[in-house]
Amino acid sequence: MTAPNVCLHIDGVAVEVPAGASVAAAIATRSEVALRFRRSRSGEPRAPLCGMGVCFECRVTIDGVAHQRACLTVAREGMQVRCDD
Repeated sequence: MTAPNVCLHIDGVAVEVPAGASVAAAIATRSEVALRFRRSRSGEPRAPLCGMGVCFECRVTIDGVAHQRACLTVAREGMQVRCDD
């Protein structure tokens, strides 16, 4: 039996992932943003490094709340995610 999918929006684009997947995993499925979750203060693209919430490189805006760690957040139906904010 396969897990049901949830649909969230990443930078306005609908993305479906299996229930229980992290927001980081959902972002990684989008090839055009997979290598940039955000930008550093100097403009360099940043992406997850540790995958366990220690490095803070996967920070995104989720449902209007900035600096959420995508690797620690479970994707929910209807969630709005903004990268590079």
